[in-house]
Amino acid sequence: MHQPTAAAVSSPDSMGAISASVMKLVAFCNTPKAGLDPRDVAVVIDYVLKPKPRKEIALPEVEKAPGGYFESDLRIRLTDFLQYSYNSQIPAALTSPSSLRYSRWMNHTEELKKMTSSWKLPGPGNNPLVIRQLLRNGITPDQTTGVYYEYDLKRTLILLHYKGRRVLITIAKQADVSDVGKKGFVLGHDDDWNYYYTGIPGAAKPGLGWVKSYIYDFFALGVYIDSVPSPSMIRSGYFQWLRAGWSGVNFVQPEHIIKGMKRHDRHSKAILESPNLPASNEITSVYQKLSAMPRKDLVQRYEALQRARDAMAIQKGKIKPGQANRQETYANVSREQIIEELMVEYLKLALGKPSPIPPNLITGVY
Repeated sequence: MHQPTAAAVSSPDSMGAISASVMKLVAFCNTPKAGLDPRDVAVVIDYVLKPKPRKEIALPEVEKAPGGYFESDLRIRLTDFLQYSYNSQIPAALTSPSSLRYSRWMNHTEELKKMTSSWKLPGPGNNPLVIRQLLRNGITPDQTTGVYYEYDLKRTLILLHYKGRRVLITIAKQADVSDVGKKGFVLGHDDDWNYYYTGIPGAAKPGLGWVKSYIYDFFALGVYIDSVPSPSMIRSGYFQWLRAGWSGVNFVQPEHIIKGMKRHDRHSKAILESPNLPASNEITSVYQKLSAMPRKDLVQRYEALQRARDAMAIQKGKIKPGQANRQETYANVSREQIIEELMVEYLKLALGKPSPIPPNLITGVY
């Protein structure tokens, strides 16, 4: 990939110009025929690299969706970041447990599985590596409303060399309006990653129990860049737009988006920078053992997790004892989701956090 200058597109001094390049890349994710313009790639990378007075910025509204930008440095090598965060055998919720309940690959081919199990980065002068995915995501309850959603997501990963640096660009575009939002709760401190899912449409916030809310649209772009002075550091910049609410009205503000990105960043750092984080091959070993289990054994462990969540929700006054009869039947929960939720419990134990289920139900697999 040749090294274009940002000025080849338009002056990056205005956030409008930056947003325009981001949206062209989102279009490439949504519709491959749109083509990948290296000039837009240069604009977003150069913006993330340049010094700024502020690391969090409200972005211009796009397609009626408010937006925000957040920037951070992470103490990890880019190759290790890829191995933990974009690995077919390490569920995505393990590096985003405060945001994701699960993330299931819908186009999981053997070729894609092999490619994302052992990343090989393009060298200088090589063409960018482009990987396209279709995901089914379930997110954790919102801290304010308690609403959680499920939706399909198109995602494109682009790996390239740029001005002597290795770069990962991730692009995401919601495929359609989400399923109706359902009522959930954060159980205890958000840093403990314990959440309750009722399966009932509505919101947990008083006065909003009746709402039928949706995520109408979501699109985002993340840039992760190797630090030349320190190869064990990456600079990340994240652009995100979100439109959600009810009755067709958006209730999201830029400050909500920035708060969510900062929350995700805080939790990701706590995991990826932790001295207790297991090696990636240890995590994949646990994943493989869980994946080899008969479904009845997985469901037995999953039922224990659900019962523990029921007990926590009752103890904290979120539900009454009679409300613990779950609408979500285990028969409708995929193996992948069960494994992903159990893997989060394994990670808690590895990092020294408490899990609501007996350790032997998790530690018994390795």
